[in-house]
Order: sequence, then C-alpha cells, then structure tokens
Amino acid sequence: MTHIIHRNPAISMPVAVAGDGCWVIDRDGRRYLDASGGAAVSCLGHGHAEVVAAIKAQVDRLAYAHTSFFTSEPAEALAEHLIAHAPPGIEHVYFVSGGSEAIETALKLARQYFVELGQPQRRHLIARRQSYHGNTLGAMSVGHRESARRMFEPLLMPVTHVAPCYAYRDRAPGERDEAYAQRLADELDRAIVALGPDTVIGFLAETVGGATAGSVPPVRGYFEKMRAVCDRYGVLLILDEVMCGMGRTGTLNACEQEGVAPDLMVVAKGLGAGYQPIGATLASGRVYRPILEGSGAFAHGHTYIGHPMACAAALAVQQIVQRDNLLARVRSQGAKLHAALLDQFREHPHVGDVRGRGLFWSIELVADRATDAPFAPARRLHARVKAEAMARGLCVYAMGGTIDGARGDHVLLAPPFIVGDDELVEIATRLRAAVDAAIAADGGA
Repeated sequence: MTHIIHRNPAISMPVAVAGDGCWVIDRDGRRYLDASGGAAVSCLGHGHAEVVAAIKAQVDRLAYAHTSFFTSEPAEALAEHLIAHAPPGIEHVYFVSGGSEAIETALKLARQYFVELGQPQRRHLIARRQSYHGNTLGAMSVGHRESARRMFEPLLMPVTHVAPCYAYRDRAPGERDEAYAQRLADELDRAIVALGPDTVIGFLAETVGGATAGSVPPVRGYFEKMRAVCDRYGVLLILDEVMCGMGRTGTLNACEQEGVAPDLMVVAKGLGAGYQPIGATLASGRVYRPILEGSGAFAHGHTYIGHPMACAAALAVQQIVQRDNLLARVRSQGAKLHAALLDQFREHPHVGDVRGRGLFWSIELVADRATDAPFAPARRLHARVKAEAMARGLCVYAMGGTIDGARGDHVLLAPPFIVGDDELVEIATRLRAAVDAAIAADGGA
C-alpha cells in the first residue's frame, strides 16, 4: 500500500535504497545500470563523495535563507562560475528548483524585457513541434508533447509552433543541410510575419532535441539561420538546454557547437546532477539591463529560489566536471557509446536511426526499415522495451509519439559522464536484448 500519487499506479515500483557510480540498488539488493541518468540528470553518477560532503557542509552552516532578505555564498559563487563559462553576452542568472520553473522564468523575463522597452504589444511566442519544455502550464504551452498537453489544452496559452529540425524524418530526399536549414528558417520568418513582427517576443527551441523526439541534433547551420531570422525582427532567441546542456553533449553549453549565443538560456538536470533540485535561467545583459534601468526589478519569485544547499551541491558538481576534465570524457565515451550502439543496431531490422551527440544518444524503432514506417501506437512498444530493460537490470528513457505525438517509438540513453568502457558495452548489449524481447513478445513486426 502506498499513499504516493505515482506516475503509473498500475506498476509496482522497485524501492531504490542506494547508488554506486552508474548503478542504482534496490532494497532487494538488485543492481540497475542507470543508462539514462534518470532523465539525463545523474551526470556524476550516484553517491559521489565530494558532492555529498559539500551538501553536508552547507547544511551545517545554513540550510535556507529567503531571497527577499538575504543572498548566500554558494548562490553567489555558483552564479560567478556559470557566467564565467557562459555563452558570449550572458551576464546574469536566476536560480530555481528545476527545468519547468526555469522555462517559466525565461518566458516572464522575455515579456518584461519588451514591456520595459515600451513594446507591451509583444505577446506572441513561437516554439517547435515535437518539443518538450516542462510540465507547468506555461512550459506545456510552449512545448508540443501532445500526450501531455491533450488533457490540459483549455488551460494553455496560445503559442505558434513551427517544424523541428528532425532530419531523419523531415529532410527531403537529396536535400542538403544548407537547404533544409534554410527551409526551416523561412518557415520561422513566415510565422513571425504572419503574427506581426512587432508582436513576437521570442523563438524557443531545445538546442539538441530531448525527451519527446529523442536526442535529435540540429543540422549544420540551422541555429545560425534561426538566430539571423530572430535578429531581423528583434525577436529573442531562447534556448532550452535543460536536458542537453551542462556538458551532456560534449561542451558545457550545447550551443557552443552551433556557433550561436542565445538571449536567454535555460539549464537544469546536469546542473546539480540530481544531488539537489535546481535549475537556472541565464540572461544576456541586453535582456536584463532594461529591467534594471526601468522598473528596477524582475517581477517574479519563488520560495526556494537560490536555495543555499542546492547551489552548494551544483557548485560542487560543476567544479568536479571542470577539474576532472569530464567534458573531454563525455566526448570520448560518447564516441564509444555510439560505436557500441552501431555494433548492436546498425543492421537491426527494427532500428531506423541511431542519433545523438556526446553522451546523449537515441535509437528510433521502426516496423519496416525499408519504409521507416513506425510500429502501431497501440502496441506501446516503448513501454515494453523499458519493462524488458528493467527486467535485465537496465534503466533507459523510452518514449512514444516520437514522430507526431501519436506515432513512433524511441529509446534515449544519457549515462553518467563517469561511465566505464565495460558499462557502455553492457548498455548496448542489454538494450539489444530488451528490444528483441519486446518485439518478440508482441508478435514480432
């Protein structure tokens, strides 16, 4: 008997009691290889002694101080660290408790920026289909995971959605990266013009697609073209790096690999590695300066913003990532994970695409590899794969609705940055067994 409102009350969950590096241990002593870092969260793995020590030291000094009365040393130090390594132009940070709150913060910052500039008519947001930006109402509005939105649609604010950069499914035969990226940029341009250029606040996108479509990297030049469209109309570029940022794709900020700097950027998951709940909205001087010079303060706040223990944990995580050169390790181990996945799935009849970057990879499952046709949604193949993986002691992040919110299945992998060579091979091997068992159990293709 449980009194918790679980995500899926029909499933009896194992009880996690301990963590050991890349492994989670349940109360029966069973070990699970955490191949997804929870939801791309546990970048340092479980039970890192230095992070635990930093949390203990902070709680001994100060557990909590409300930010309407005080700032704190760990919050100030973490802000300094993040800004020192931020994209060009990013000068300020606002700490919250997770990704959804950080998205809400970015949307409100963007709106207030234009109000302070004397442009209160700017009210429209543009985002992308097959995106995920969180589960609060504002974040769900800009996101486009149909299964999550459907029940709450009447409560959501209107947002214009344009096509994602999803080359495997949406690039035309023979279409080169340059032409594909230009086609998507032209679509954004038309959307801004249709709404009225002086009414649009910003364009929001995941730098590398996350949970909804499965670690989809942009084609070369895509974000440079989107940045140019935004600049043409004075529209803010807002990048969601909640899942793909903080080193997950091989650079601290995923946008470093795209040659662009956003006006606002949102991070979370890997920021604190799961040791404390934390997220952050990073703002350019361009966005924050008119607020300081206008009304003088950002009209926003939560009880737990800038939480000292959360900031102490995140600071320890980020210092370890830098000291131990873990970004280079993400790149090297990521290449090995890619190779291991290709080894298992390159010729697999029901894997249409293996995609990703750094330690952020996905496989997309198909019923027919010749046509890339997906499995019928009613089969819920992604859920079967997750269950078969768990039965084999492997945690993966599997989702359905990959293509359009209803059709398609993918499995996302985001192991800790400390993952070893043998563990990478084990991930790919166990995942192959889980995929094959899930398909066979449901009568094959």
